[in-house]
Amino acid sequence: MYLEIVSPEATLFSGEVTSVAVPGVNGEFQMLNNHAPVVSILKEGVVKIAGNIELDEDVQDKFTKGDSGETLLKINSGTLEMKDNKVIVLAD
Repeated sequence: MYLEIVSPEATLFSGEVTSVAVPGVNGEFQMLNNHAPVVSILKEGVVKIAGNIELDEDVQDKFTKGDSGETLLKINSGTLEMKDNKVIVLAD
């Protein structure tokens, strides 16, 4: 599936991923390929991205690597939309 993470400053990531987990207001949830359409508000926490992730040099400092090899991005809040195997995260 395709993931795009956008902040007020720049597009932080766009590319193919195998899964993404986000901190929803009712708890963390994960989306895989062919997930049902979702719109959700995100709270402070960590976006966890699985897959072969290549980051642009100018945004690498915003991401870290997790213990299981996933790519992590801390956010303060945001909004998520998942539709037709495309996830868009508007993150603060």
